[in-house]
Amino acid sequence: MTEAHMSNELTPDQARTAIEDTQKWLLEAVVGLNLCPFAKAVVVKDMVRYRVCASAEPADVLVMLREELQHLAEADPDKLDTTLLIAPNALPDFLDFNDFLADCDDVLMDLQLDGVLQVADFHPRYQFGGTAEDDIENFTNRTPYPTLHLLREASLDKAVEAYPDASLIFERNIEVLNQLGHEGWAKLGIQARLHD
Repeated sequence: MTEAHMSNELTPDQARTAIEDTQKWLLEAVVGLNLCPFAKAVVVKDMVRYRVCASAEPADVLVMLREELQHLAEADPDKLDTTLLIAPNALPDFLDFNDFLADCDDVLMDLQLDGVLQVADFHPRYQFGGTAEDDIENFTNRTPYPTLHLLREASLDKAVEAYPDASLIFERNIEVLNQLGHEGWAKLGIQARLHD
């Protein structure tokens, strides 16, 4: 389910590159390291929609977020489970991105989809509170490009029911990344080729 929403700011090849880089992250880190034990099934079944917002303007990302939330809410959950909205040119600063998430929540509420869908966030410079910028645990949420993950609450509820000790996933991820280290992460080959 690869589609790109383009403007004159990205060529079709550049949009494809953003999707490919994100897919590599999804396969190598999220599925490969089992950072999200729920992800493999939807990836294997091709139930992930990839969309690229070419604009550098946060307002344009919000417009596309609104469209994608509506699309996901209306889609057959047996065919489309989640959407990754990739914004390679927008919000390169993590603190700006973090502030922008309140606007994303406003869109979700405005559409009256709170409790139906949720928006998770990933960023190339993701940093949990109380950590140093280069601490390896931040890499659990680091993607090649700023990315909004739109997911169904019902799917999340089912996954949590099926996975014992879902609350321990974050702790397990930190252990996995501490064992992997920065060198091991680098060997995964995850990169942002549009910014290299």
